[in-house]
Parts: sequence; C-alpha cells; structure tokens
Amino acid sequence: MDNNSRRVRIIGISGSLRAGSFNTAALRAAIELAPEGVTIETAEIGDLPLYNDDVRLAGFPPPVQRLREQLAAADAILFVTPEYNYSIPGVLKNAIDWASRPPSQPFDGKPVGIMGASGGILGTARAQYHLRQMLIFLNAFPINKPEVMIGQAPTKFDEDGRLTDGPTRDFIRQLLEALAAWTNRLR
Repeated sequence: MDNNSRRVRIIGISGSLRAGSFNTAALRAAIELAPEGVTIETAEIGDLPLYNDDVRLAGFPPPVQRLREQLAAADAILFVTPEYNYSIPGVLKNAIDWASRPPSQPFDGKPVGIMGASGGILGTARAQYHLRQMLIFLNAFPINKPEVMIGQAPTKFDEDGRLTDGPTRDFIRQLLEALAAWTNRLR
C-alpha cells in the first residue's frame, strides 16, 4: 500500500446459502487474495427474514440491523452472486431490500465490486448486470473492470472448495486492487 492510500475495509456478501457454494468459496478466495492494506469481513444473510415493510415499521429485526451496521461501517462492498433464472438469487435481493430501507440507506455513495461463479459458461454475467441496475437506484458506485465472471466453476475449485485456477485467482486479485484504488479515489 503506497503513502497516498489508506486501509480499506470491505464487507463481502455471498448470494448463496448452499454449504458447497462456489460463490462462498470465491469469497473465501478473495479474503485470501486481498492485497496489503485490504481486509474483507463477511456478512451473513441467511438469517434475514423475508422483507415485510410492516415488520420494518415496527423496527429492524436484529439480523437486519447487524447487516445495515456492517454495510455502513465498511469502506466498500464486494458482492459475490450466483445466477438463478438469469438474475440474482432471491436471498441476495432480500438482503438488499432490507438494507436499503430508510433511514440512512448504507449503499449510498459506497464503492462496490461484483463477481460471481456458476457452472455455466457465462459465469453469472446476467445476474451481475441486474445487480448493477439495482446499484444505480441505490446510488452505489460499482467499479467497471475487471469483470470477474467465473464460468464452469466446478473445474476451477477443488473438492475442498479452494479456488485452484490461476487465471481466476489473478482476476480476483485485480478486482480487489481496483476496488481498493476506487475506494481511495472516492474518499
């Protein structure tokens, strides 16, 4: 980390709840590959209730409040999304819906990185573009490149869920370097 940059704290969110998720494995790889001066903490979204504005009006449930606080405290966000039916999974959309409610919507002005893994050849391209559309409304600032779309994921991770594909590891490293630089630029 050079003298012109500061430490960057990223909150990572996997949009998959599956125990053997390639997306959660990709998030673990990102934690391992984080450049000097960058830390990545993960956010749990599996315990969030389904969004219901009547519940929100009565007060954010504790898991939602925890997520909102994690997002607000982070310097940047890293979304790692699967692709379900050409879009992001419902569990990730639910987390975004909960976290984005007033007051003090924590995505506003936040730098964002996006990546995802799938068994298909396009590696979550459509889901990532849908997520980018949502980020426009939330006034978040996603980096544009590199795009990390991990296609044919079963061939890139070993049986223990470790990312073994060298080029993919390089892309993730480049994404994190770009996200850190973007975060420092926006400060």
